[in-house]
Amino acid sequence: MPTELVAALSIVLVVIGVCGIVVPVLPGSLAILAGLLVWAIWGGSAFGWWVLGIGAVFVLAGMSAQYLITGRRLKAREIPSRSVVVGLVCGVIGLFVLPFLGLPIGFTVGLLASEYARVRNLRDAASTSWAALKSVGLGMLVELSLALAAATTLLVGVTTHFFG
Repeated sequence: MPTELVAALSIVLVVIGVCGIVVPVLPGSLAILAGLLVWAIWGGSAFGWWVLGIGAVFVLAGMSAQYLITGRRLKAREIPSRSVVVGLVCGVIGLFVLPFLGLPIGFTVGLLASEYARVRNLRDAASTSWAALKSVGLGMLVELSLALAAATTLLVGVTTHFFG
């Protein structure tokens, strides 16, 4: 397989992965790892394995941080995971009803409805929903930042391979 095609495929997988961190319907961090692995195996140089190793550290750190940050904050506010899952399901449904904007709107409405069903008080439900939104948003931001670091690692590796 030509190295240019391998590079293009790797970059496409990484771009899909970065988008997948923000849009849960797409594969996220696993697609980034797949893109890095494709470059390592078929990229044509031993440097590709270094790219995979460094990029994988970023991706795994992002995945771990996302779960740890979100989980710890939700547990501190005693917000059950069920509420976040209901929000995610409503967000995915909203994505198909109202493209792009439906995801955050559906997630927020689903989260608020689930919390209202749990606490039976709109003020408390809004407070816990806001805390959950901040928690999920912060976790997503950390994972996205580290995914972009992994993408940068791939771009440096590809650029070095072709022009270095």
